[in-house]
Amino acid sequence: MVSEEFWVTRRDAGDAVVLQVSGVVDIITAPSLATHIDVALAGTPAVLVIDLTEVDFLSSAGITVLVEVHRLTENSPTSLRVAADGSATSRPLRIVGLDEFIDLYPTVDEALAGAPRGPELT
Repeated sequence: MVSEEFWVTRRDAGDAVVLQVSGVVDIITAPSLATHIDVALAGTPAVLVIDLTEVDFLSSAGITVLVEVHRLTENSPTSLRVAADGSATSRPLRIVGLDEFIDLYPTVDEALAGAPRGPELT
């Protein structure tokens, strides 16, 4: 069963691939997200941006997908960047410490630019 509140849209941006994720990423939808990521990585893009700015809920299953994609890309030519802003995405990713090894950005544009991030707010 696929959640009606979940979808992924792919957009090519030069040598980068942006996967815009919307809705709920949970135990039901996380495998679909993983499949979209695998397809994007098959083309070995220079940059893969996973855009979570339209995600309403990110479960531990979704976080696990991000950990796995980090593992797949850490020794590859693809730079993984995640756009996440807000309490549904950025906060849980920071709480579990993903921001220590995955580059998090507040917007897709900043992720594409690889712009330096500002100081952490506490």
